[in-house]
Amino acid sequence: MKPKIVSVLGARPQFVKAAVLSRIIRLHNQIQEVIVHTGQHYDTQMSAVFFEEMQIPKPDYFLDINGLSHGAMTGQMLEKIEEVLLKEKPQAVVVYGDTNSTLAGALAASKLGIPLAHVEAGLRSFNMNMPEEINRILTDRISDLLLCPTDKALKNLKMEGFDHFTTRVIKTGDIMKNAVRFYSEYAEQNAKVYQELKLPENQFVLVTIHRQENTDNPEKLKAIFSALDSIQDKMPVILPLHPRTKKALANYSINTNVRLIEPVGYFDMLMLLKNCKMVITDSGGLQKEAFFNSKPVIVTRDETEWVELVEHGFAKIVGSDKTKILHAFDHYLSNKLDFDQDLYGHEVGQKIHDEILKLLT
Repeated sequence: MKPKIVSVLGARPQFVKAAVLSRIIRLHNQIQEVIVHTGQHYDTQMSAVFFEEMQIPKPDYFLDINGLSHGAMTGQMLEKIEEVLLKEKPQAVVVYGDTNSTLAGALAASKLGIPLAHVEAGLRSFNMNMPEEINRILTDRISDLLLCPTDKALKNLKMEGFDHFTTRVIKTGDIMKNAVRFYSEYAEQNAKVYQELKLPENQFVLVTIHRQENTDNPEKLKAIFSALDSIQDKMPVILPLHPRTKKALANYSINTNVRLIEPVGYFDMLMLLKNCKMVITDSGGLQKEAFFNSKPVIVTRDETEWVELVEHGFAKIVGSDKTKILHAFDHYLSNKLDFDQDLYGHEVGQKIHDEILKLLT
């Protein structure tokens, strides 16, 4: 009988990354995978069509836990995931990233004594005001296998004393790289938004703003949109509008000249990335996806987990400072970058599969 793992997922980016590993698991047929969807980021784009188009296995369990405070959400997830684990009796649990679903899955596995693997381990923003930072630190500390995307992630864990723990720490590279490569050809065939917008190739700026540190601070949000309006005077700006940001713009009476569009699916986002000039974002995942599509990125945060992008000049951290945003925009307009650098590894999904298999035997 094949050993069983339970993968705990809650956000669309986690499903996209997990799909890489799921395909490899099915290819080798050495592991049985049970997928739990907590419902943390449930929306219309997480419908059955999403799983079909993305070739992602449909979840075996849907917990439908969302729209709650951090404590209530994590607590309910912990309770429900524990019930699943007691029923399924897996040999290991796999979690991804830094969401409340990640932490709840990690706690449930740890308290039941089930070996735990954390994909995207070791990342740090060093900002303890971020819920994600707390989630990733706690998850790393109770994991049995830490699968790290970068050398910096390894260094972070070393500084925290993991050399003295029994935890296995492995550098695998970044699984998102596999996902972007795999889905690029499907995006070409299935994406529609880029064509519908009739945008000039390589002559528009793609923007996403959604983090609470920006949306919940009117001064920051106003400064960011003031900068975007100035950029709009030079080049079209396209912003798929997150519901939280939409609400904040209305609450703070912020008007903007940039082109606001409805949130887009993964294929459409890949096509927008492929054809834009540069990216402005406060998203962590989009920073790397920009790099994988050879686009520079301006980060509207005060820190980033992906420091290697900054160190190599592919990203600039500007916070909500209008002057810095505009300076970074002008810099990337006039400077060509060499994206032919291997920052995130190769055959990442296969490496993760092999390390999890070792955990099971």
